[in-house]
Amino acid sequence: MYKEIELPLVPIIKKAEDHGILLDVSELKKLSIKYHEKLTALEKKIWDLAGQEFNINSHKQLGEILFDKLNLTAKGLKKTAGGARSTRESELLKMKEGNPIIEELLSYREIQKLLSTYIDTLPELVDKEGRLHTHLNQTGTTTGRMSSSEPNLQNIPASGDIAKEIRKTFIAPQGFIIAAFDYSQIEMRVLAWLSKDKNLEEIFIKGEDVHSAVASRVFGVAEKDVTKEMRRKAKVINFGIVYGMGVSALQKNLGGTREEAQQFYDNYFIQFPKIKEYFEKLKNDARKNGFVVTRFARRRYFPMINSKLPFIRAESERMAVNAVLQGTAADIIKKGVN
Repeated sequence: MYKEIELPLVPIIKKAEDHGILLDVSELKKLSIKYHEKLTALEKKIWDLAGQEFNINSHKQLGEILFDKLNLTAKGLKKTAGGARSTRESELLKMKEGNPIIEELLSYREIQKLLSTYIDTLPELVDKEGRLHTHLNQTGTTTGRMSSSEPNLQNIPASGDIAKEIRKTFIAPQGFIIAAFDYSQIEMRVLAWLSKDKNLEEIFIKGEDVHSAVASRVFGVAEKDVTKEMRRKAKVINFGIVYGMGVSALQKNLGGTREEAQQFYDNYFIQFPKIKEYFEKLKNDARKNGFVVTRFARRRYFPMINSKLPFIRAESERMAVNAVLQGTAADIIKKGVN
């Protein structure tokens, strides 16, 4: 792994970092003016809905407006470590139906974050040629995936109108184009390869859509009869399986009852029995050796996998499964770059 995957990657990463990527700074400055104006308009709208002016960025003042003046409440609202009522996004979402001010607050925070993280910040980081240089961290994650920092260019938002406008400011010099390359469903393919599950292998060999094909098998309908909702649920569990998702997490992501999630989970492993066997083997190997290895011998250690505390043990087991699948995929991508 070190000699054939990581070492050959070093000069490629160095070249990419030094070259950088061209940024349309003038377009970003236009976006800055546009979205600062929208932010000001949202601020006034929030003040109108609150019935007074206040510092929207002060969690204390915002809490007083929402909970004391507007009397908003929702089941299961969390508090901060200091005991104050939380105004985090996850808590605001619980009150979304209670007052139109919540929708405006969420929009305000989204625009503010995109301004401070990208629109106003990135132009300050370019070199004299207008190029942005990130640090590509070869060992930036525990699974072998690369990470990016100062600035993080692997985390540029993708959905929403503002995100699309930000992405358009990453440009190619005249005479060149920007191309995107992707390994289709790589982690699901790795799962089929390593588990040797015939049903999952067959889906890829036939070139079927993996989410529709899984939905067809789990719901017991012909693939032509798979609905969008069935495919969505199959997609949730496919990615959930790769990341070691249990029944509780599955229920949260699917919606519905725990019984439905349990049935869906059980049906999945009935249809793909070798996957369950493979996962159990990975967990047993981790318990026995204290580590797991990817297909290309990358190791990840789990010192707490034999903990007496069930939740710590379960978390280590989940990460052990994910480390092999995600790590093998990362190794393949690094080999592809080489």
